[in-house]
Amino acid sequence: AGGRGGDGCPVITFPEYPAFSEIPEKEFQNVLTYLTSIPSLQDAGIGFILVIDRRQDKWTSVKASILRIAASFPGNLQLVLVLRPTGFFHRALSDIAFKFNKDEFKMKVPIIMLGSVSELQGYIDKTQLTEDLGGTLDYCHNRWLSRRTAIEGFAQKVKQTAQILQSFGTELAETELPNDVQSTSSLLATHTEKKDKIKEDIRLAVEQGDDILGSITKPVTENPEYKLNQDQLDNQTTVERLLAQLHETETAFDEFWIKHQQKLEQCLHLRNFEQSFREVKAALDVVSERLSAFTDVGNSCSHVEHILKDLANFEEKSCETIAKARMLASEGDAFIQSNHYAMDSIIPKCSELHHLCDAFTTETERRRNLLNKSLELHGLLEKSMKWCDEGIYLLASQPVDKCQSQDGAESALQEIEKFLDTGAGNKIKELNKIYREYAHILNEDLKEHVQRVFQKQESMEEMFQKRQVSLKKLAAKQTRPVQPVAPRPEAFVKSPCTSPVLQRGYSALRRVNYRRGKVIFFSFALFMHILPYPDFVCTMMKCFTASVWHVINELIETERAYVEELLCVLEGYAAEMDNPLMAHLISPELQNKKDILFGNMEEIYHFHNRIFLRELENYIEYPELVGRCFLDQMEDFQIYEKYCQNKPRSESLWRQFSDSVFFQECQRKLDHKLSLDSYLLKPVQRITKYQLLLKEMLKYSKNCEGAEDLQEALTSILGILKAVNDSMHQIAITGYDGNLNELGKLLMQGSFNVWTDHKKGHSKVKDLARFKPMQRHLFLHEKAVLFCKKREENGEGYEKAPSYSYKHSLNMAAVGITENVKGDAKKFEIWYNAREEVYIIQAPTPEVKATWVNEIRKVLTSQLQACR
Repeated sequence: AGGRGGDGCPVITFPEYPAFSEIPEKEFQNVLTYLTSIPSLQDAGIGFILVIDRRQDKWTSVKASILRIAASFPGNLQLVLVLRPTGFFHRALSDIAFKFNKDEFKMKVPIIMLGSVSELQGYIDKTQLTEDLGGTLDYCHNRWLSRRTAIEGFAQKVKQTAQILQSFGTELAETELPNDVQSTSSLLATHTEKKDKIKEDIRLAVEQGDDILGSITKPVTENPEYKLNQDQLDNQTTVERLLAQLHETETAFDEFWIKHQQKLEQCLHLRNFEQSFREVKAALDVVSERLSAFTDVGNSCSHVEHILKDLANFEEKSCETIAKARMLASEGDAFIQSNHYAMDSIIPKCSELHHLCDAFTTETERRRNLLNKSLELHGLLEKSMKWCDEGIYLLASQPVDKCQSQDGAESALQEIEKFLDTGAGNKIKELNKIYREYAHILNEDLKEHVQRVFQKQESMEEMFQKRQVSLKKLAAKQTRPVQPVAPRPEAFVKSPCTSPVLQRGYSALRRVNYRRGKVIFFSFALFMHILPYPDFVCTMMKCFTASVWHVINELIETERAYVEELLCVLEGYAAEMDNPLMAHLISPELQNKKDILFGNMEEIYHFHNRIFLRELENYIEYPELVGRCFLDQMEDFQIYEKYCQNKPRSESLWRQFSDSVFFQECQRKLDHKLSLDSYLLKPVQRITKYQLLLKEMLKYSKNCEGAEDLQEALTSILGILKAVNDSMHQIAITGYDGNLNELGKLLMQGSFNVWTDHKKGHSKVKDLARFKPMQRHLFLHEKAVLFCKKREENGEGYEKAPSYSYKHSLNMAAVGITENVKGDAKKFEIWYNAREEVYIIQAPTPEVKATWVNEIRKVLTSQLQACR
């Protein structure tokens, strides 16, 4: 009840309870053990006072109760006070029996038999006794049970919490740090979730303890004059001690958790850093490899400017990668500054990133400086060449007849001297100085070009010197006027190369540039032989009109744009598919499909960028050689056949993934208005464009030198287009078991009406076959002719293209041909095995028939020659 004796010893009251003897022994012992454990160890050490209330009981029961308590009491006893039965008989009996049976109680403390509560109050103060014993102690048994239950529950909660914290702390301490981002992030999330749950349990436990403490101190809160009894004070102390223990445990755990969380977060940062490092390092390797490809120093100002533009575009696209690398390096430096536990691993990676970024920047700047130096050199060379051309034009434009007079000679001499004065800022002065100053960019080709320009300059100056000597003689001494006799212009038109002199002149005139109505000559021997013949010059000028130059200009400008577009697609799309920083945007089904989507576009780009465009730029001033330029590279144009054959697969793949976030991001970066599929069509459009441009050039150059080359180039390009078209049909053949490549080159393909007339077979079938034609698509190869049935397909793009279902084939070694069939000029026969099988073929037009017959005849003739 919370009462205390005079010296502070706890008082335990055993109230009236008729069924006391029926309480099981084990439960009774548990109750006594619990009651003696409630007081503090100091109070319990003084000893307990037992008050046994048996006023309504019998002596036999009193005796049994005392004996039971004496046998089971676990603590120290200071005094036992027994309120004996109040009945006269049992009271007298208890006095007598107690005196005679005192030794049976086996207690080492006095047992005092009391007759009333007033006697009890002589031993225990009234304030320490409950109301049923005549005291004033505030006590409610149900409240006591509820409070003790709450305290015990709280104590158990505190104990469990401490055990959970200890177990969790051990788990955290023994945790091995993962080696990847996902596992580390998952572990951190798991541990944080467990920590939050434990913290929530601690919060609820503290709340529970605060509620119990509040209920204990509630009387004092409501009435400041209220005095807590010792039991209440002990309860208050117990709860406060448990709360303090809980707070200490929580504080220790929080300190440990902060260290553990910091380590896990550092581990996560490290794994993220390592993963980003691998991605950025791979991206840096890619840009470094691409940068190393910028080895060309150019062959003209326009070419160098183009390379500089490519370098600038590449540098701009690489800025994102470099910025990410530098940002990652700064992030690593921050880890080092914060004393990250893995500094030994981070420091070398940061050093490598700084080194790679600095190396890229340095190398880019070095290559830009080289190109700027090359641009400077080509500027000097072109300035010298322009000066030479203008000088040659000046010599060519001086009228021969006027130079025969003294005034005319002096005027021409002044013109020459005035022009030579402009040489200070235009010509190359010292060849060795050029070699020294530009030694680091002079490769063999460029060095040879410098020598040619210098030789041209020297030749031009020599010509000027000779002209000056002649003019000075004419100006110093006037000779008899000489009437120059020019040959008839018609002679040069009909036969411009009849004499060795004119042959050299004509060869020189092949190199002419028509600019703004002004003729500029590029040969030096010209003026030594044909200056007296201006009509010949005019005749040659007529060969190359402004229309020709317009077509050449369009050809080169569109070629440059085409090369830039291919490079843009390869760098902006194809290369990005290998970029680790973009990998998360590519769906798994699209990965490793770059070759299907882009085909051999990279091969096409290298051909045009490294070879064809440069060749065209070399011939920009020699229009009669453009046809030869195409013919020289015609074999390389075969690469378009491979690209076009892959186009259906590419387009099918594009339709599947056209909405991909990856392609949208690439298009956004490139700032393209059109999507990728428009650029994938460029090679097909370009190979078609060439034949149109060649036709235009041929139209305006029919009577000029080089027209035959242009015609041959046009024929070859049309042949390539035909081969591409044929191959597109060939790949649509289905049902053929063999290898089509083993049939030799595909020569022709087309649709025909076909009748069959076989010796074997039912006569009715033969008759029916004669009148009902079959629609067949024929493929003529070197070794066989295939008969297929054309099937139209429903779909989009290339999927709309028809397919060809294979029916049968004829070996060309056993084929014969009848060129004419009576009654129809469009029909011819193909027969097999000595006319065992006869196929009557009806072409759409007689011209188509003639083409096929000629081609089949060529195959059969070549077979015959091979047999001989």
